[in-house]
Parts: sequence; structure tokens; C-alpha cells
Amino acid sequence: MDIAIQQGQIGEFASPVLVIPGFDPDTPRDHEVDYASGGLINDLYKSGEFRGKVGDTAVLHRVPGFRAERLMLAGGGKRADFTPFEMRRLAGAAVRAAATRRIPTVQFWVPAEFAEPQWVQAVVEGALAGSWEPDVLKTDPRKHETRVTSFTVCVASSTAALEKVVADATVIGESQNFARDLVNLPANLLTPLELAARAKQMAQESGLTCEVLETEQMRELGMGALLGVAQGSENPPALIVIRYEPPRAVSDDHLALVGKGVTFDTGGYSIKPADGMEKMKYDMGGAAAVLGAMRAIARLKPDVRVTAYIPTVENMISGNAQRPGDIVTTMCGKTVEVLNTDAEGRLILADAMSYALKDGATHMVDAATLTGAIAVALGHLYFGAFTNNDALYDRVAAASKSAGERVWRLPMDEEYKDYLKSAFADLPNIGGRWGGSITAAKFLEEFAGEKPWVHLDIAGTAWLDDGKAWLAKGPTGTAVRTFIGLATGWSA
Repeated sequence: MDIAIQQGQIGEFASPVLVIPGFDPDTPRDHEVDYASGGLINDLYKSGEFRGKVGDTAVLHRVPGFRAERLMLAGGGKRADFTPFEMRRLAGAAVRAAATRRIPTVQFWVPAEFAEPQWVQAVVEGALAGSWEPDVLKTDPRKHETRVTSFTVCVASSTAALEKVVADATVIGESQNFARDLVNLPANLLTPLELAARAKQMAQESGLTCEVLETEQMRELGMGALLGVAQGSENPPALIVIRYEPPRAVSDDHLALVGKGVTFDTGGYSIKPADGMEKMKYDMGGAAAVLGAMRAIARLKPDVRVTAYIPTVENMISGNAQRPGDIVTTMCGKTVEVLNTDAEGRLILADAMSYALKDGATHMVDAATLTGAIAVALGHLYFGAFTNNDALYDRVAAASKSAGERVWRLPMDEEYKDYLKSAFADLPNIGGRWGGSITAAKFLEEFAGEKPWVHLDIAGTAWLDDGKAWLAKGPTGTAVRTFIGLATGWSA
């Protein structure tokens, strides 16, 4: 989708549709716009056809005083509660509503009170997120008839200060959609080595360096936990390492982004139920988030060194697959008793984190679709955060808030480690029924060393079972914008 910004007065924009934010009728409406329409917008509210709720849209045709063929009101909820988070949703809903009406060109009016960088960024990111569809493998050529191909941000003031905002937001939105494209691919098309090939291609196109460690190299490094998960599959594993070197580093900080890349997860011998197993292609959502972030980081050029570490495997069942009760030795030398083969993500992350530390990482943040327990605790609205360092968590939380991605910190008291006891190895890979997402994080903490580390459990937010007015069904690209904001705001 082509993105642009244009200056002018609201009635001057000539396009198939001009989107105008509208708010809950209990709050004051934009009297200027209503006056320009001859009261038609107020009539639309009175009729009940448009109430200004989040996700609402309504269309008026050939409104006097406007050159646009249609005016589309898009709801943002109560004006007093309106934030860039709601603006993203509003823009996404408008784009999707235009697409269903087969309107390929959209102009979006940003009222003067919102003509500031954070709001304009939200408009562009929301529009790009709303434009994404999961139907890439459908062969019906008519699907392209319901696509918005051009989106223009319209403001009354000068665009000079906002042009870079629009350009950067376009990079961020496209990188989020890049991550969603990866998660959307089925496991027969996206094996671990295919994910590595696509990562290499992205790195080459973005000016990044990429190295892929394969089985023999990982065996030499002693990555028994990662290789143990992979041993049941005919598709070999990989550890993808992508490096960004800033043009001018302002410190010796080295930020590691670690992403879980299980391209398909049967659960192994601790097999998952058949119902919903087809969605287990999304178990590489953390890897996709890191790759999407690196794509944007390469273009936005923050002043901190960033390296991505992506362990990627299939967790399959075969005569050679890992068994409950097996004991593996991790890269750092700790032994792990595998009590449940469906708790595989923490095993591959353990070796990737050890490699990141060996590689000189000073700060580490991982993202993983790690536990169903996090969705039980937080539903599908927040991803969970766990940390050994308040200062790094504060950075992540600030980036998350700015990005419009909701995060909730969970406890990491030392007593939770009491759930992780094994008579046969240094620790087991599960801690029992209680506090499942916390004990998973406590397991990972064992491999963070003394370095500041934050773990993001995105299992509840990485996939949307039912589409929203502003977002299609399927992968969400969650954590991409948080990672980008963390890197670009590092020196601040």
C-alpha cells in the first residue's frame, strides 16, 4: 500500500473516500466538520446509524462542501479516552471498511488537535495493519479487488515536520506485516531451514549480516537442549544470527533480541489435542517478531548495537523423537530433565540465550509463544513480561506503551524456583500445574546469567482467532513495534 501525506483544507481533498474520525455521541463532536456538511453528520448520529464506538464506520455520499465522493466516519470511542492506541484501531477499521466496499484509494483527515507526530504515526501504522490479509495462498484473482492500494494522511498544517514520521511509520507498519506474512505460512512451506533462508534474504535486502548455524556447529557448541527438541523431525534445525551495527554507537551496549522459532509444534510425545493443532504454525511468532524488528531497525538506524538470535526447530514425533524423562545438557553445561516434550520452547531458548551471552550481549529481551498459562492469566489482550532487572523492564514497558502493545509484568519471586526441582538433573523443563508462565520464565532466568533480561510471553496475543473491525484473523505481529521502539529509543 502506497502511503503519502498531503496538506489542504478538509473540503478540498478529491478522492473516492475521505475518512473523518468520529467519537461517541456523549462527547462533543467536531462542529466544524458537521457545519461544513450542512448538519448531515449530526443527522447520522441522530439516526443511530453511527454511534462513534470503536470500530464503527458509516458512509455519506456526495456531501455538499466536500470534493470527496464519500465521507466515511470512523469511530474512536469517547474523545476523553482517545489515545494513539485507539487511533491505530480507527485507521485500521477505516481501511478494512473501504476494502470491503472495493474502494482502493483512501484519504484520512487528521483534525488539527491530532496533527502531532505520535498521532500521525498511529494513523499510518494502523492503516498498514488493517490492510493485511491472510489469503496469500488463495488463488481467486478477485481477492485483489478488495484491497486498499493508496492511503494519504491529510492535514491542514504544513507537512514538513510530519513527512519523516510518515516514512518511519511506514517502515514500522510494513515490518509488522512482514512478520505476519512469516507466521501465516503453513509448516509445509516454512521449515526451519526455509525460515533461515528467508531471514538471510531479508538481511541481505536490509544491509544486515546473517549467519546460520546448522546441526554440526550446534553440536560442537554443546546445544543439547535445542538439538534434543529437533531430533524427532526430518527437517534439521538452525540458529539464525542477524547483526545490526549502528553507524555511530553511543555506548558499548549490545542488545540481544531472542525469538522462539518452532515452525510447527505437535507437542512431541506429550502430544497436543487435535483441536486447534493446525494453528501451531504460529509457534514461531517470537522469531517472526524479531525478524520484523530487525528489518525496521536496519532502516531506522538506531545508535545501539542489536543482534537477533533465533533458534528454529520442528517439534515432531518419530522413532527418534525426544521422550519424557530424557535428560539433555545445555550449552552452558546445565542438565535438564524433560518431563514434558510440549515444553520445548524454553529448551531452544536456553541454548540461544547462552549463545547470545557468549557473543557479548549486555542486555537481552526474548519473545516467545511460550505458555498457554499466560492466556489463562491475561486473556488475549496483554502479553506477559518477566524480568531480573527493573531498569531494562522499564525500557521495554515504555517502548510497549508508545507502540500501543499492552504488557503486564508478572512476579518472579525466588520462591517460584521451588517448583523447578528434579532428583535427576539440575532442573526440570516444567514446574507443575501452578503458575505455569512464571515457572517457565524462572527456567529461562537460569540461562540469562547476570545480564539484564526481559522475557515476553506472547502466546495469548500472537494470534487472532476471529478478525476484528481493524485487524484480520490470524497472526497479529505482536511485539514487533515494541522491539523497534526499544532499539530506536535506547539512547534516550
